[in-house]
Amino acid sequence: LAHLELQKDEAEDAQSDQEKTFIPPPPEDPELNINHPYYDVARHGIIQLAGDDNSGRKVITFSCCRMPPSHQLNHTRLLEYLRYTLDQYVENDYTVVYFHYGLKSRNKPSLKWLQTAYKEFDRKYKKNLKALYVVHPTNFIKILWNIFKPLISHKFGKKVTYLNYLSELREHLKYDQLNIPQEVIRHDENLRGKQKGKLPPLVKIPPPRPPLPNQQFGVSLQYIKDKNKGELIPPVLKQTVCYLKIKGLRVEGLFRRSASVQTIKDVQKLYNQGKPVNFYDYDDIHIPPVILKTFLRELPEPLVTFECYDHILGITSVESSLRVSRCKQIIQGLPDHNYAVLKYLMCFLHMVSQESIYNRMTGSNLACVFGLNLIWPSKGTASLSALVPLNLFTELLIDFYSNVFSARTVPGEILP
Repeated sequence: LAHLELQKDEAEDAQSDQEKTFIPPPPEDPELNINHPYYDVARHGIIQLAGDDNSGRKVITFSCCRMPPSHQLNHTRLLEYLRYTLDQYVENDYTVVYFHYGLKSRNKPSLKWLQTAYKEFDRKYKKNLKALYVVHPTNFIKILWNIFKPLISHKFGKKVTYLNYLSELREHLKYDQLNIPQEVIRHDENLRGKQKGKLPPLVKIPPPRPPLPNQQFGVSLQYIKDKNKGELIPPVLKQTVCYLKIKGLRVEGLFRRSASVQTIKDVQKLYNQGKPVNFYDYDDIHIPPVILKTFLRELPEPLVTFECYDHILGITSVESSLRVSRCKQIIQGLPDHNYAVLKYLMCFLHMVSQESIYNRMTGSNLACVFGLNLIWPSKGTASLSALVPLNLFTELLIDFYSNVFSARTVPGEILP
């Protein structure tokens, strides 16, 4: 029955998609090289990292349209690669977006493979998966769900959300970071055109509003400094760090958990309006860490500046014994203000790592959380293969804090 439904889906797709069936290859990932342990699978771009959702959780996308015919792809290797990818995130809350369009009879995995995949993804993967968005679901998906219902727990089932159109993703994710395959975008346009008889008009984006006088999220470090009597460390960063030094250093999994989306928005609003925030009023130790990460992520330019991005990607090709020196060299190029804020933050994260026997947050674990909040490319999002150098660089800053930041002092800098 499932196979018949898939054939029906294919027939409908063929009818509705006016363009030729040629599927362009995925954009080449410049950081992916032939020595990657899963190069044979990774090169297709089926699984990708796609920024963060609205709660600051990492987003991983799975695009069926990028799956080649079954005889060209080892599905066992695909499963291993999926696990390899998730292993970098399962210690933190994460989100998966599944683009169903493009699954055909010729490239679909077997039901046995799907069963194995679900069983193999044990509790550690399922527990921290906070949301699974299934985009453009069809009857085939519904039949599959019924087949697997006996295996799927009610708790897991509640994490699944079906989205009929790409626009619905905007409510949950940073849509522009998603890097959606062109075939999926065209399919979405066809679906919307069929629904309304014509494509909807383009939505005009209103011009950006000028920032509020006390705004701290989404504005530059310079703007915050100018509005805070020249203080180098933004108030939101100072307050979250001060609170966590007192209350959070021994909290297991600090920085790994998400918090109520509405509460985070409320706290951001208070900060942006210049109103006082007292974290003792909230009964959730994970709110300040999420606020801190959100502040970093919403800077118009990353704390470790766009200019450093390519230099950081080269860190893995530097001999191990010289990497700390290379990190030191890279951050010497930062503007004074960025350097002072980075030094303040790394001093605190080094403190957190010193308590890892209690909080389980080693320099490596903290780097997995903070890497992409400190550094991202000027266009698009960092690819999966860029994560290794980005996280390694961040880990070295944390673990070798005293050495890396010993050579430079900025006037007016303070430490936690």
